Amino acid sequence: MANRTVDLVVIGGGIHGCSAALHAALRGLEVVVLEKDTVARHASGVNAGGVRRLGRDYPEVPISQRSMEIWHRIEELVDDDCGFQRAPQIKVAETEADFEALKARAAHLRAMGFEHEIVLERSELREHLPAVAEHCVGGLASLDDGFALPYQTTFAFQRKARSLGVRFEENCRARKVERVGADFRVSTDRGVFTSRKLLNCSGAWAGEIARQLGEYAPVAATAPMMLVTSRMPRFCTAVVGNETRPLSFKQMQNGTVVIGGGRRGRPNPETNASELIFSELRQTAATAIAVFPIMKGATIVRSWAGIEGRMPDGIPVISPSATEEGAYHAFGFSSHGFQLGPGVGEIMGELIATGRTNAPIAPFSITRFAPGADASGSSLTHAQGHSA
Repeated sequence: MANRTVDLVVIGGGIHGCSAALHAALRGLEVVVLEKDTVARHASGVNAGGVRRLGRDYPEVPISQRSMEIWHRIEELVDDDCGFQRAPQIKVAETEADFEALKARAAHLRAMGFEHEIVLERSELREHLPAVAEHCVGGLASLDDGFALPYQTTFAFQRKARSLGVRFEENCRARKVERVGADFRVSTDRGVFTSRKLLNCSGAWAGEIARQLGEYAPVAATAPMMLVTSRMPRFCTAVVGNETRPLSFKQMQNGTVVIGGGRRGRPNPETNASELIFSELRQTAATAIAVFPIMKGATIVRSWAGIEGRMPDGIPVISPSATEEGAYHAFGFSSHGFQLGPGVGEIMGELIATGRTNAPIAPFSITRFAPGADASGSSLTHAQGHSA
């Protein structure tokens, strides 16, 4: 390939890399995306597809809100509806203590100026979830959230970006990143790419790119597991989580039920493989049955796990580099990055094109992991649920 300097090289072709590439192209930048496998191969293609503001870590809430605005008009942005459907997201409380915790969260959000999470008393919970178990005492809901189809969504961002001139180099691993004068040189299996700006969106593999930029990012590879049942009579029109037990539960239009929730298999990022742990999947199934007794009769037809990057504090890195001007990071979404994809891409496009953003990204700085950093920037509460 001709070694021509472009405005931006994005490393990683997941939802965040594709979204950032699109938004950078909308601002007139010439962009190349390098993906070591294929677009949506990892977390962006295998997650539960939840489009969820409910239960977000408090620092994530403003970005999640902005992203939700984009989701509600997603077809205007990417010329595809992405399979997006509005559906209530509901977190169920199985005990009074859980219910009190959910009420306290709703009050905290109201004090922050956000009113999208509402408390559901016992009777209201049953209006939304007629099949919920008798012992469940209440819930917390974000009624204007929803879900979408991960592959369809990520490919829609890729297609739209490509239509604006973004070049995607798949099966092209970024081996070495270095600063040469004013530019970045990225050595790959397919030659050297040079760019004025660099964005690290490489998920579970992002720590190594950060290291080459002289930054510490303790991203760990995890393998969130999912399972799907055979078709069942329609009994649930919401996306359901649980206050204390890992759960992400929804019934699709065809009657199948998709269940995740953060229980993890064994990832092997070196080989791209992930191994299911069936004792953990059994616990996922047991939680689903506890909340919806009708699930006792369900048949599991398939299960899988993807490879995702997780940060120690459970929230992502969305940040300029602290060591190299013109380098940026967006990774470590810790199994709840899918909904944030449109909004984070918009933020990164603005930040890379203009050097600034008004988005409140300070809590997501990569510097929070630097030796001696003040740990007070860690999140206040950790979201449960998988890739929502």
